[in-house]
Amino acid sequence: MRPRLHAQPRRQAGGGDGDQHLARLRRPQHRAPAGAGARRALGAPGSRRPERQGRPAIRAWFRKLFPGKLPPTLEEADRAPLAAFQERLGYRFKDPALLLLALTHRSWAFQEGMEREASNERLEFLGDAVLGLAINVALVAEFPEENEGTLTKLKSLLASRVVLASVAGDLGLGAVLRLSANEEETGGRTRDSILADAFEAVLGAVYLDGGLLPARKLVASRVLARKEEFLADDSHRNFKSLLQERVQSVYKLPPRYRVEATWGPDHSKDFEVEVLVQGQVVGRGSGRSKKDAEQDAARAALARLGEGEAGFPELPPAATESGEFS
Repeated sequence: MRPRLHAQPRRQAGGGDGDQHLARLRRPQHRAPAGAGARRALGAPGSRRPERQGRPAIRAWFRKLFPGKLPPTLEEADRAPLAAFQERLGYRFKDPALLLLALTHRSWAFQEGMEREASNERLEFLGDAVLGLAINVALVAEFPEENEGTLTKLKSLLASRVVLASVAGDLGLGAVLRLSANEEETGGRTRDSILADAFEAVLGAVYLDGGLLPARKLVASRVLARKEEFLADDSHRNFKSLLQERVQSVYKLPPRYRVEATWGPDHSKDFEVEVLVQGQVVGRGSGRSKKDAEQDAARAALARLGEGEAGFPELPPAATESGEFS
């Protein structure tokens, strides 16, 4: 039995008295607890039901994320490593099964004969949105005079794979990931793409477990607190965006990327990519993903461009055929 609210608004002529009356009505009014029924409703000592006020509906969230699925089982052997990780994270989960799910790579799910939904990919999707919101709110507050374009560049850098992988490395996230044997043998625990995705999944799990406030605190302490370091480090820059700006300013059309070679198993490929301007190769790069290889190729092309506003010395100053940049 829950205590009832007794708020019966009545219309009054005149603005001031009516506003004060409405303000009083917005404050909840409880009956004084009386008897065992009231004690149970309020979670008092000796009641049958535990206090649940303010606790998020974690299982309801899980059902929405994974309809018809059961949460992962937390084995006894997992408890100590997860407890140590939560200490480093600065957040203790009410439902550790959410954290275990966030640490489960799709390769482990496949290895165990499970569906892809048993991995952390949906939590990663959610965490990416939470990360973007937390960073955007912080940047808008810190840089009130900057325009949308500048804020977008800052956000892109702070949410980049390289930055998130660095944050995940500091947390020791790779050591607690659930990976397949083959993924582990090929260096999955230190691969930037896996670490960055796992950090986003953990952030999504924190949001589901505790709400937006602890999720924003995690982003503030682990990402935003190192903002100056990340901004000063060239390895965290978005080289594709920088190259596109330079090339478009000189040649009026964007650079083009093409994959020249791939090797390795389907779930763990390496890529070699070339970047072309006016049909000529101006940079080559490689990486564990197509995105990483394109960034590496763009970095090589920027190194050839050097400082200033000039173009590539071996190319004419402007595009001659629009089809070259398809």
